[in-house]
Amino acid sequence: MRRRAQPPPSPLPQRAGIDPVRLRLPPDPERAWPDLGDYLAAHYAGGAGAAAIARLLDAGRVLGPGGRVLSARDPYEPGGYVWFHRDLPQEPPVPFAPRVVYRDPHLLVVDKPHFLATTPRGSHVTQTALARLRAELDLPALSPAHRLDRLTAGLVMFSIRPEDRGAYQLLFQGRRVHKEYEALAPHAAEPAFPRTVRSRIEKTRGVIAAAEVPGGEPNAETLVELTDTRGTLGRYRLTPHTGRTHQLRVHMNGLGLPILGDPVYPQVTDPAPDDYRRPLQLLARVLEFTDPVTGAAHRFESGRTLQAWDDRAAWEAGTGGR
Repeated sequence: MRRRAQPPPSPLPQRAGIDPVRLRLPPDPERAWPDLGDYLAAHYAGGAGAAAIARLLDAGRVLGPGGRVLSARDPYEPGGYVWFHRDLPQEPPVPFAPRVVYRDPHLLVVDKPHFLATTPRGSHVTQTALARLRAELDLPALSPAHRLDRLTAGLVMFSIRPEDRGAYQLLFQGRRVHKEYEALAPHAAEPAFPRTVRSRIEKTRGVIAAAEVPGGEPNAETLVELTDTRGTLGRYRLTPHTGRTHQLRVHMNGLGLPILGDPVYPQVTDPAPDDYRRPLQLLARVLEFTDPVTGAAHRFESGRTLQAWDDRAAWEAGTGGR
């Protein structure tokens, strides 16, 4: 089997931890394009937009291999490559920083705060753990081994070297990482704990909330344990055996015990992206695994705490640290 040729190196560095767009021009285009500008305008008409592409070309910000500046009137080169940085909208700065828990030549583990997305997605691009860590630690090849919801705090693993990326990602895909979460939710006499919750969870693209499908073949499993109580508040240890979207939040809500501060379950409230009050009281507390690259046995624990446990009034008022 013939191996696909590797693309040439990017002539553009990362900007604020974000890679440039790399676009390969189709070797067999569906039509004969008169020039590069016409193709790019049509290709990005629904994304960056024809006007935005024209501005990039006019400003000399679209480059070819070796850093050659391309213009709109350059010929279309089938199979060629172009690079450029999109103009990104201004993002509200997330005023909380990830803390480095562990670093070696292969692996980086950080303790992520609430409200910071793990990787660029949607309106969160530069204000993400990946982009900020790449820039702050000068690790341009850093990539995530898994993801944690923007609203969830706690431990996240990253691969430092591209050649190790697959090994760390396979740890999670093969369910060879022991994960424990801590959550604060109402305490009630029923149901009894510990309890294993199994259900079918499905997520529809474009719909913010995932849903349990009654009677469906289970694809999500969580062990729920009540570890302490304080008045009407319970502290729970959640051990997921699968990794469906919003699994822990969906399962706790299905038990009638929605996690404190959840803006989606049981009801979507859609707070502003820069509303940092009353963070979701969910924390990725433990990661335990055997390192697939070094063979070392690792157990990491988050140093963060859930605010509402020690100071419910401050959490309700939306004050205090993250």
